[in-house]
Amino acid sequence: MGLMDYLKGQFLEIIQWQDDSRDTLVWRFPDEDKEIKRGAQLIVRESQVVQFVYLGQFGDTFQPGKHDLVTDNIPILSTLKGWKYGFESPFKADVYYVTTRLFAGNKWGTSNPIMMRDQDFGIVRVRAFGTFDFKISDPKLFLKEVSGSDHHFRLDEFADTMRSRIVSVFTDALASAKVPVLDLATRYSELGEALLPIINPQTQSKYGIEITSFILENASVPPEVEAAIDKRSSMGAIGNLNDYVKFQMAEGMANGGGGMAGSAAEIAMGFGMANQMMGQGAFNMNQPPPLPGAAPAAAAAPAAAAAPGGDILTPAQVAQILGVTELDVIASIESGDLKGKRIGTQFRITKAALDEFLAH
Repeated sequence: MGLMDYLKGQFLEIIQWQDDSRDTLVWRFPDEDKEIKRGAQLIVRESQVVQFVYLGQFGDTFQPGKHDLVTDNIPILSTLKGWKYGFESPFKADVYYVTTRLFAGNKWGTSNPIMMRDQDFGIVRVRAFGTFDFKISDPKLFLKEVSGSDHHFRLDEFADTMRSRIVSVFTDALASAKVPVLDLATRYSELGEALLPIINPQTQSKYGIEITSFILENASVPPEVEAAIDKRSSMGAIGNLNDYVKFQMAEGMANGGGGMAGSAAEIAMGFGMANQMMGQGAFNMNQPPPLPGAAPAAAAAPAAAAAPGGDILTPAQVAQILGVTELDVIASIESGDLKGKRIGTQFRITKAALDEFLAH
């Protein structure tokens, strides 16, 4: 009776693991120098996968369920052991339980600024941090590349091991996606979803983990880039700069021209009126004064200037009609929104082209 108890104590008959923790990724079954007997029961619970390792080589993999360890269930291990006639004698092997459930809320971040090339700002230094959710998708690859032979691999060890690797993958994905700095600093949620399809193939092929959610919580850029972003936001809030200037001048004059703002508004209005009068030929020194009773030549001049050569207009005249600056008109011509003809250094616009522009 004593001998039977001794022999029974030398063999493993039931192999199982009940995970009471929430941070264990890999756990190696403690065999206590015991051998696995033929017909032993292997119990694999939900969110677990069991991987056999024999002398540093991967054996059979078992999914959730109850398994009897016989020859038919361990073909790879039988080949590694060289059993010619099947699994008859007890054997020893490392049994790793791998947790396959989702691990959420893991933090990542750049300890040092990463360099990225931006079409607007050139080379920019960026710091970023956020969270990600993951699960183990390839137990063999994870054991080989991440946890190794650690008998109890926890989440905190994973964070220390993988933080720099996740940042490296994030940097590569950011470079390949060519995300503008303006989007990086303002569209966090959309950016994380956009980078996920680029990050996942790398983490799955290199480390055997699937990133189910990648969240960018914050991205900081140098102060000079922040100032440029603020200026662009201000311009977007202002809208049409020409209308804004007119509004400021009107406000200054409505306040009675008092103070520096009123004086600046009056000066700007004066320049605007002078420019308009010059465009109408009011300061044409070669124009003789009108004779009494005759039609004023100055009155005829705008009509002649309004459409030189029939229906052809200058950028200045189009700007006057539209209430914008001449530079705005030239910019619209160069962008193709307004059709115009370039003659040397000057532009000319037909009335038909202007009508077409206004119709759209």
